[in-house]
Amino acid sequence: MIYDVAIIGAGSMGMSAGYYLAKSGKTVALIDSNNPPHSNGSHHGETRIIRHAYGEGDIYVPLALRSQELWYELEQTSNRKLFHQTGVLNIGPKESPFLQNVIHSVKKYKLSAEVLTAQEINRRWPGYQLPDYLFGCFETDSGVLMSEEAIQAYCELAIKHGARLYTNAQIQQLNVTNHLATIQLDGQTIEAKQLIITAGKGTNQILSLLGYELPLQPVRKTFSWFDANEELYHSKAFPAWSYDNANETYYGFPSIDDAGIKIGRHDGGHPVQAEETLETFGIYPEDEQDVTQFVKQHMSSDLKHRQGKVCTYTNTPDGDFIIDRLPNYQNVITACGFSGHGFKFSSGVGELLSQMVIHGKSSLDIACFSLDRF
Repeated sequence: MIYDVAIIGAGSMGMSAGYYLAKSGKTVALIDSNNPPHSNGSHHGETRIIRHAYGEGDIYVPLALRSQELWYELEQTSNRKLFHQTGVLNIGPKESPFLQNVIHSVKKYKLSAEVLTAQEINRRWPGYQLPDYLFGCFETDSGVLMSEEAIQAYCELAIKHGARLYTNAQIQQLNVTNHLATIQLDGQTIEAKQLIITAGKGTNQILSLLGYELPLQPVRKTFSWFDANEELYHSKAFPAWSYDNANETYYGFPSIDDAGIKIGRHDGGHPVQAEETLETFGIYPEDEQDVTQFVKQHMSSDLKHRQGKVCTYTNTPDGDFIIDRLPNYQNVITACGFSGHGFKFSSGVGELLSQMVIHGKSSLDIACFSLDRF
């Protein structure tokens, strides 16, 4: 058979797109080099934050709000717990561009949020011990997504609607004309009228088969869990948070299901090659030292490191996403370069990709994510 759409990379964005396309009645082939959800991509690590008031720029807010609506829908449809409304506290010096962007987003889109001093934060959430020069903007409707659960939900629903999943599949050859994409796997050939490439850190490996290379840099990232006083740090008592100050950016989660608090450093990391196996947690001293130092300075010296894991960011030069058609290939769309802040949007991006396939355009303005800015 010739599929309506083939999707290379069935992680966060690809699996979501596969569901929305299959739900709309399209025949869909989902192809992945692993078996999602898995530990070799960007969705690894159980949880991700969803923020509505966006420090990276208010261009993201409409997509964040639409994505939140779709997460609620997915919870109901899949009968899985995917979202914890913990609220999100954005922390930084009041003059920092990040916090100013957050506050601007709140005002522009009339979001439910409040600005707090460090003293007010420390009183409301005794798990913090923030210095006086810091401020916070607390958005009440945001929270925590269960990333691997969400991908599993999309996978099951996509298959229920007729999508076919090809796992542990290595692409040997890719040929594309304006009417047909032919994908050669190990001993198997897949043909589709349209092609979506959402291959994360492996995007350039796929695009190279079409003679393209995008400015993408995969980076090895780490995150950790700490033993925590559940009375202070449980998800019913403590928010998810982000912290941006003097070129140091951290993020964290309350304890969900007694897992302990989870903390990671957003900036930095070690560049890797797409095909490279990620080095295990602890191979570099900063894997544990950075987050431990942050905890002692801003939370509590009593928090003890429990475990750490690794995942991948795929960064663009400007930190913004790429969602566009390939030049000279109007039946090929790529969505990539999510730069460590993309998962929260994956429900919305999946819907946008399905709209681009079905209608030729998306319902939201995504011109800022076009390829021609590079």
